[in-house]
Amino acid sequence: MLPEKFYDVLKNEGIVSIISWGVTEPHVVNTWNSYIVVTPDERILIPAAGMRKTEKNVNQNNLIKMALGSKEVVGYNDYQGTGFVIEGTAKFIDSGSDFDQMKEKFAFLTRVLEITATSAKQML
Repeated sequence: MLPEKFYDVLKNEGIVSIISWGVTEPHVVNTWNSYIVVTPDERILIPAAGMRKTEKNVNQNNLIKMALGSKEVVGYNDYQGTGFVIEGTAKFIDSGSDFDQMKEKFAFLTRVLEITATSAKQML
């Protein structure tokens, strides 16, 4: 599901915007490419220390969108820079093997945002 170019983007630093919405307006929170871990079954794991509004929204509506990119990866038409919009479902986890592995890597986290992608669209 996740294309190779997506993994190339993750090898370079860039900002990640995560959009959630409950019953009211959309909410945006940011993180970094280097904080994203993709599991062998292509679940996207992101350390969460804050993200309280995002968690509240996900508990009401588990649909999520995420935008990320890097100017270091060549995109369409050999232009410098590319990005992706990921759509999927999300949940927060606070225990288990994925949580433990993420906690070892990112000591600051209190929970892990887990995203299961349903689409990955290259935008640039």
